[in-house]
Amino acid sequence: MKIKALILTAAALFAGTIFLSGCSNTKAASADEKGVTLRYAYASNSQPVIDSMKEFGRLVKEKTDGQVTIEYYPDAQLGGETELIELTQTGAIDFSKVSGAALESFSKDYSIFGIPYLFDNEAHFFKVMEDKTIMDEIYQSTKELGFVGLTYYDSGQRSFYMTEGPINHPDDLKGKKIRVMQSETAIKMVELLGGSAVPMGSNEVYTSLQSNLINGSENNEFVLYTAGHGGVAKYYSYDEHTRVPDIVIMNDSVKERLTKEQFAAVQEAAQESTEYEKVAFKKAIDEEKKIATKEYGVQYNEVDNSPFQELVQPLHDEFKNNDVYRDLYQEIRALAGS
Repeated sequence: MKIKALILTAAALFAGTIFLSGCSNTKAASADEKGVTLRYAYASNSQPVIDSMKEFGRLVKEKTDGQVTIEYYPDAQLGGETELIELTQTGAIDFSKVSGAALESFSKDYSIFGIPYLFDNEAHFFKVMEDKTIMDEIYQSTKELGFVGLTYYDSGQRSFYMTEGPINHPDDLKGKKIRVMQSETAIKMVELLGGSAVPMGSNEVYTSLQSNLINGSENNEFVLYTAGHGGVAKYYSYDEHTRVPDIVIMNDSVKERLTKEQFAAVQEAAQESTEYEKVAFKKAIDEEKKIATKEYGVQYNEVDNSPFQELVQPLHDEFKNNDVYRDLYQEIRALAGS
């Protein structure tokens, strides 16, 4: 499987190299008598997210009377999320949708979303994500790198799912190898809870679960049937430790290649696609759970997460006592229950 993964990675990078070589002066928008075409690449995603990205393109075309169109490169054709961020950074592509966790290595501001139990609930999460004062600062934190955040998509809550029995208490994680995203904050979280964190890409998780290389993972419910993980990990426990948003990023030079009105249309389309995604995501999650139960026999259990919250408190202390992140942390927490 390692050889296969290396071949796939090399193929993706090769495709990206060819693509880059065809982009004159790293300008990804091509203008002709029909208008401007902007390129949007993304990795593998759940259907509601894919539909929402396509809705963005439909809205852009509609709002600009067909003068601006979006061209898609789906399913990791140009690489995984890190490669897509780098391609957006250079201007080889104009847009991508990536996990907030993938942006941590480009801007530490995004690491705040990895704090377990940062949000009290879904309503608190949406209040923060809709707060321009908070989010504009985070979106603009990568401006000097050549790209900015445009909007967000809901990626639900993340909980543990295991191959051998549910997680009801942190003690159940002791001695267990748990896949996490390649995020420093996620690694620390699992270690504080008593587990052994194994960072890896999402494409490696199924075979790692199947071969017992790992005992479990953490994600939203879409991994159960859509990604097939419910076939080998049938215990999904709602500890709901994090809510990490997906972020639509944009090369910062896009606004220079569009008229003022066209760029405003792109921004409007992005916001409207977010509202579309929030509804589509929630509806699809319910359907995903039903299918995973029927097809794979996945079992779900609710969890008292208070002992989990106590153990990860050091991560909260790390951020609220940090001179750089104290204000951002306090602003987010201040919206809880407001």
